[in-house]
Formats: sequence, C-alpha cells, structure tokens
Amino acid sequence: MQELLYHSTRDTSLTATASQAILRGIAPDGGLYVPDRIPTLRKSFDELSMMSYPEVAYEVLRLFLTDFSDEEVRAAVNAAYNTENFDRDDITCLMKANGAYYLELFHGRTIAFKDMALSILPHLMSISAKKNNLKEKIVILTATSGDTGKAALEGFANVPGTGIVVFYPKDGVSTFQERQMLTQEGDNTHVIGIRGNFDDAQREVKKIFTDEAFAAKMKSAGYVFSSANSINIGRLIPQIAYYVYAYTRLMEDEITFVVPTGNFGNILAAYYAAKMGVPVSKLICASNDNKVLFDFFESGVYDRNRDFILTSSPSMDILISSNLERLIYEIAGDKTADLMSSLAGSGKYSVKDLAGKSAEDGDGPLDMFRGEYATEQEMQEEIRHVYKDCGYVLDPHTAVASASYRKYLADTRDLTPAVIASTASPYKFSASVLRAIEGDSFREGTDKELIERLSKLSGVEIPAAVDRALNGTIRHNTVCDPADMEKEIEKIFL
Repeated sequence: MQELLYHSTRDTSLTATASQAILRGIAPDGGLYVPDRIPTLRKSFDELSMMSYPEVAYEVLRLFLTDFSDEEVRAAVNAAYNTENFDRDDITCLMKANGAYYLELFHGRTIAFKDMALSILPHLMSISAKKNNLKEKIVILTATSGDTGKAALEGFANVPGTGIVVFYPKDGVSTFQERQMLTQEGDNTHVIGIRGNFDDAQREVKKIFTDEAFAAKMKSAGYVFSSANSINIGRLIPQIAYYVYAYTRLMEDEITFVVPTGNFGNILAAYYAAKMGVPVSKLICASNDNKVLFDFFESGVYDRNRDFILTSSPSMDILISSNLERLIYEIAGDKTADLMSSLAGSGKYSVKDLAGKSAEDGDGPLDMFRGEYATEQEMQEEIRHVYKDCGYVLDPHTAVASASYRKYLADTRDLTPAVIASTASPYKFSASVLRAIEGDSFREGTDKELIERLSKLSGVEIPAAVDRALNGTIRHNTVCDPADMEKEIEKIFL
C-alpha cells in the first residue's frame, strides 16, 4: 500500500508519518496535520455491510495508518472495540424514530461519542511510541468542553508511559460531567478546572503546545506533550469508521448526516467518509445558541467576536472550532496560516472570495455542508416532542441536531434518508432532559434522584458508567486561572 503522509495545514513542508503525527498531536507551527490525500475504500459496500464494527474500523484505519502493520492496526482495533469497553456487542446501533435514524454513539465507558475514538487512541499512541523509539513519557494535554475530558481520562488511566492533564471550564459543564471527571481514578490522571470557558482553555493548551522553551524544559525532565483532542489526527480518523458503518447498515442510494457540532471534528469525520466514497447528499452542521458555525456557512465569514452563551448542550458551547481549520485548508491552501493568524488577532476571517474559486461548477468543499441551529427553547421542545411521539429520549446535544434536521426538512422537503449522530446518553444530562419532558411539573432533585426518575420514564437501564460517577470519590479539586495552566503542569511534572 502506498505510504500516506501528513502535513501541517499552515506549512506543507512540515510532514510526518501517521505515527509521528499521532505522537505530536499538533504540528510544530501550530497547524493541524492533514493527510496528503483521502484514500478511497478498498472493500465494496456490499462487503462492508457484512462486517462487524471492528472489521469496518480496521478497513478504514489501515488506509490512513500506512506506517502501521496490518497486525498492529488489527490489534489496536480489537483492544478498543469489545464488550469490556462497550455495553453493546455491536458497539453502536441505528434507532429509527421521528422520521430519521439516530446513530447511538454513547455505549462506551463514559456514555458519550468520544469513547468511539478515545478507546483506541491510547493503543495507537503506544504503538506509535515504540515505532519511533520514544524514550520520554507522553503527557496528554487536553482541553474539554465536557465529554472529551472524561473519555480521554478513562482511555489513558494507568496506561504505561503516559500521563494526562485535562482542563475544563469550572462552571461550563454539567454537574454530572464534572463529577465524572473529578472521580476519575488512575495514578497518572490530573483534572484541573479553569476560571473561564472552553475557548480560554483550548487557547492556552495550543499556546503550551507551541511554547518551545517549555517543551525543552519538559523534555529535559523526560516528558513530551501530545493531545487527545480531535486536533490529533489519531482521534479524528477512528471517527470516520462509524459513518462508514452507519451507511453500510442502511445501503441507501444517498444519505444525509446531521451532526451536533462544537469543535468540528465529528462532522469533519463525516466529510472524510464522503471523500472516501460514502454517497453523502448533505452534511448538516447543527449548532446551539453559540451559532458561530451556522453564521459561517451562511456568510463565509468566521467571527468569534460575540457573547459566549452557556447552554444545556455544553459540549457545543464553543466559539473557536479548531477542526474547521482542516476544512479551511482545502479551500485556502497556503493562505490558511494567514487566516488563522487573523482569527487569533482580530477574531475573524473570511473565505468568501476563496470559496468561490475553490471548485468548478459550485462543487467545492463548502457546498456539501448546510448550517442549521436550534435555540435552547427549540432543543427542549424537540426532546419533549420526540419523547411524546416515539417514546425515545434524546440528550440536549442530539436534540439540537434533531431540531436542526426538522428545520432543514421543512425548508427543503429533502427526503434523503437522514442519520442523526446521537452523541451522548440522556443520563449525562438528566435534569435538562426531565425539565424538557415534564415541563411545569418538573421538580429538582439530586443527580441520583433525577437519574432514577429518568430511568423510570424512559424504561432504559441505568448504565454502569453512571453508577461509577455517582458513587465515586472526588479525587481532583484544583482550580486555576487560564494564565496559570502552564504553572499547574510544572507543579505536577517538574
């Protein structure tokens, strides 16, 4: 198989093999690694439709990880996708409700879609370290808006040769999400709340990654940084697999994917699946009240200069969608660095002129996307509507996507079969879900009381991950200002 190399979105001369890109997480110039080409699927859809999820994941990953042996890819896949890590034999499933298919991606150990990639990333990273004769201990440095943090902590807990530090907005996640992280076990795990929002945490993490002096200080002490965010190509590639899998369960002529979107990684994986050959009609990028991405797809201007709104779908409360840079690279090429510099400086950039030149006959990268959004009220109404009509319970993020799809359908009458990415279990947001369903009769309670009420209402058994979080001991209690994040890392490792 021809080797596939990766290069920075900001400087194509900065190249890496797959294993090197996974280890580094981010390119030396602050850009994101992208593949030199998107490979096409080697197996037919008929063949893939007969395969299990691990088998489909293997077929996808082996095309991107060309410096891994087939045995190494298969070993990583089998170690990640099994009944020890997921509560379904099939790993994920499609549920039909409300005129669409919901792709349930929350059957892993932290009941959120991040498990689909973060269950395999530690294995890919361990293999990468051996392939590159890495002697230093890998420190996973991650900013989270709610779900990535816990999934990364769970994936890397007590993994030899690694340590992990997760920063999260102290008042910007649900109480259950916070408790999931603060009760995390593992001698190599560290969780730190920041006085700020997710964008503040993500900005400082990126700054630390490109601080050469600090990297040298860490390396002299025997440590190197890497990332578990979807800025790491090793996090992004495994996500492509579930879109390929979803299509091969339906085998329609075309398909529309609807994805609740914050950092743009999840929907970018769907775009890559389309480029691999999955017949995608439209990618609906669903935003909440923080609709910076909706405005971008409407106007061609990305502008983060706006109020940051805390919502009941906190993983989407983001104004700087890092993975969008990978899509922008396909439009802007060598101008990407200038656009990202503009974003860092003035807080905005425009691709209006570039997008018009990006492809012939209006068939450019942006044309596959459609922006939609749902307000907090529309999200609540969608949870209530779907439950009353179908008895199916949505979490707030999935409800944003579901409501966005209903808007799209009303506007276009597009009857192409739609798959909505269902990104979290309702149990992670029991108060918000019950408030939406019960309306004026909703009454407050402890997390445990609310979860038990939701179980009775939905008829769905409480996942083991919920019991672990509710009954676990608080082990992490550090809080700092964003400007002090680097100091906190020094306290831990130096």
